[in-house]
Amino acid sequence: MKGCCVMRVKEEEEEEEEEEEEETEWSTDCRDTQEEESDRARAEMELIVLSGGILVLPVFVFIASFLFWPGSLLKAYNWFWRQRLGLLVRYSHCGNYRFCYSSRGTPRDATPTLLLLHGFSASKDMWLPVVNHLPRDLHVVCVDMPGHEGTSRTGAEDYSIQGQVTRVHQFVQSIGLDKRPFHLVGTSMGGNVAGVYAARYPAQLSGVTLMCPAGLVYPTETEFIRRLRELENTPQVESIPLIPSTPQELDDMLKLCCYTPPKLHRQVMQGLLDNRIPNNEFYKEVFMELVGEKSRHLLQDNLHLITSPVQVVWGTEDQVLDVSGAAVLEARLPNCQVTLLEKCGHSVSLERPRKTANLIMDFMSAQEVGCENSKKLS
Repeated sequence: MKGCCVMRVKEEEEEEEEEEEEETEWSTDCRDTQEEESDRARAEMELIVLSGGILVLPVFVFIASFLFWPGSLLKAYNWFWRQRLGLLVRYSHCGNYRFCYSSRGTPRDATPTLLLLHGFSASKDMWLPVVNHLPRDLHVVCVDMPGHEGTSRTGAEDYSIQGQVTRVHQFVQSIGLDKRPFHLVGTSMGGNVAGVYAARYPAQLSGVTLMCPAGLVYPTETEFIRRLRELENTPQVESIPLIPSTPQELDDMLKLCCYTPPKLHRQVMQGLLDNRIPNNEFYKEVFMELVGEKSRHLLQDNLHLITSPVQVVWGTEDQVLDVSGAAVLEARLPNCQVTLLEKCGHSVSLERPRKTANLIMDFMSAQEVGCENSKKLS
């Protein structure tokens, strides 16, 4: 009997030990589960914080750039706009000379390539509003003119109109645009270059668009032109309306160039100045070349050599180069097509980008139809 009691007690003790072990294992499992849930919650919180940081960082960078580095922010904006439009920045060379340009698409047999030449103190990016309204499949090339932005900065010989024409011709050859006729567009200074280029290299062009071009003798002179005449007799040029160095001068330039000047935040204005001021001495050098005797009326002197189809686009309220220049071109080039834009100033591509794009495309299409009809007749 005593042995049986002992056995029963041992069995009970073993059962109790097993229950304690099970309770211990259950407690351990609970702690592990709690720790896992805690780790998961901590990880989720860290992810939320990290995500918040990712979202906050660009906002912080934007605000800081807007306040302290507005010029850099404007460059970033142009970069973003080029990306959105599918424009790639590229470089080509002629010997040691470097050309910087942006392009979209590839050359096609049916439609000529469009080469765009910007105006004084601008860059290839001035065409972004226009490119935004051009067909995506059109081969478009926007080049920085000699010394401007990413193109080599050399000396005065390259900044005269003839010097720029020579450099543009080298650029055309460097990227193979001379293999088939292309359509050339130029505005203001670029219009002067485009017109002289058409006179010198007619076989390379299918047509040319001149937008408020410089280089003419204008029947009606603007206050700006009269100011230029005064500068000719001034040994020291301190202030040129198109080369601002203060916010007020920049505001005056925008009012001079636009019928309806853009309303820009003062930080945006400061950013524009920040990007321009380091180049002001260069701009003065170019400007003096442009108003010099060799360049001032070079387009006028070469009109009789232009045989390509010509399109003229001019703002009726142009305060820089008077719209009366359109009549000069129409008289000397009887077959040119003239379009005058009401309530538009000198900066046609900025004030009327959609209209500009449509006018260019309509003119190019008309030239294509004309070529096809000529082939049928022959």
